Order: sequence, then C-alpha cells, then structure tokens
Amino acid sequence: MREIIEGIAYVLGDNIDTDQIIPAQYLTLNPAIPEEYRRFGKYALSGVPISQGGLPKGHLPFHDGPEEYLAAYQIVVAGRNFGCGSSREHAPIALAAAGVEAVIAEFYARIFFRNAVNGGYLIPFETNDRLCERICTGDRLRIDVPAARLYNLTTHEEWQLKPLGEVAPIIAAGGLFPYAEKMGMLRPGRT
Repeated sequence: MREIIEGIAYVLGDNIDTDQIIPAQYLTLNPAIPEEYRRFGKYALSGVPISQGGLPKGHLPFHDGPEEYLAAYQIVVAGRNFGCGSSREHAPIALAAAGVEAVIAEFYARIFFRNAVNGGYLIPFETNDRLCERICTGDRLRIDVPAARLYNLTTHEEWQLKPLGEVAPIIAAGGLFPYAEKMGMLRPGRT
C-alpha cells in the first residue's frame, strides 16, 4: 500500500451500484486472464449514465475513448451508499483495472467495502463530509494514507478522512489471503 496517493478525481453522486460500476454483460470476463483483466478496466463505470458522472462540474465520461483501458482518474469521490446492489466482487476489480487506487465515499455498501479490502484492489476511504459537492471532476488530489488526510491540490482545501482502522493491515498486505499468510494463519503458498 502506497503511503501517498496522488491523482485526478472523478466525482459521482449517491447510490452508485455495482451494475453501474461493471455492467452484468461483462461478468463473463475472467480477471485471472491478463487480457480480460484489462478489459474490466475498459468497461469500469460504463453503466453510469453520463448525467450522473462528473458531478458537480459537468458530465464527463470515465474513459477518454471506447478503446481506453486505463482511465485518466486515479481517485473516485462519491456520495452515499457506493457499491450498493449485487454483491459482485468484480466491481472493485474493474475500478482497479481502470487505474483507480482509492475511492472516497460517505459510506459504502458493506459487501463492496469488504470485496475491495479482501482482494486488496483499492483503498475504500470514508468521510463525514459531503465531498462529492466540494470536489470537481478533474481536480488534482493527494491522499496521505497513514494520516487519512485528503488534500485538494487544485483548490488548496483539505479534509480529514475516517481512519482505515483494522482493515489497514489487510490492505497493506495486498488483501485477506496475503494478510492471513503473513500472520501465520495459512501455510505459505496455500492461498
């Protein structure tokens, strides 16, 4: 886990569900196959109607073009209930494959949060502030991960995020199985 994450923000609203994060027609892709993993990145957030994307600064697509695998955005900022809907573990995989390193939301559907942490795909920060109304798509952000501090380098504002708490060592290890192996809960190579 990197201690500093810096990148461009992509801002969404409330109730972004897993069907919007990765539509069902792409669930036949296997993330264990490198080319198919890349395609998850290509289709990440393709189910979000453009009218919801990029709030509050405008309606921008997540990818620059239909053939792009990596998005220009490394940090997603959302409102309440991010990752609601079905329990598909493919949702955090798709965001990670697109180059997203962290999501900041007011709160998550618990299954999305656990899938993000357990797989070590991305860091799901929570906030008490309504940042989706304070940050704009395209703003340059910096997250001090150990301090749980967010800096908007574009507007020079900063906010305290909720600490990662007991999930921090799981994320730092790269997910639940690497963490369990590191802690001696699994024999090496038995994941």
